[in-house]
Amino acid sequence: MDRVTVNARWWKVGWSLELVGGGATQVRTLDRAVQQVIDYLDTVDESTDHSDWEIDVVPLLGSMSRDIKIAKAASEAAAKASRQAAVQMRGLVGELRALGMSVTDMAVILGVSRARVSQLARA
Repeated sequence: MDRVTVNARWWKVGWSLELVGGGATQVRTLDRAVQQVIDYLDTVDESTDHSDWEIDVVPLLGSMSRDIKIAKAASEAAAKASRQAAVQMRGLVGELRALGMSVTDMAVILGVSRARVSQLARA
């Protein structure tokens, strides 16, 4: 499978897409960048099917790029921690339920709502 890296630069009406190795095109919104690059490549080389190429779009936003990378990593870490906490909470709900405890008491002990205890018990 072929791969293309595309540097995306914001300007006032959209994104300039610069293919590493040569070539450029533009797109209004970044969510359409991959398809735009495929369309561009198909125009430049009609004999090749580019639909299965891996297109890596890299937004170049100066110092914000580093901040975005840090924020995304923090968000992913938080999501992972949340999933791990849910697994632990499910186990505790099962153990507390086995003791015959009420949903209300479990909610107070675990620091969550009664609805969350019910969700955890069903999962």
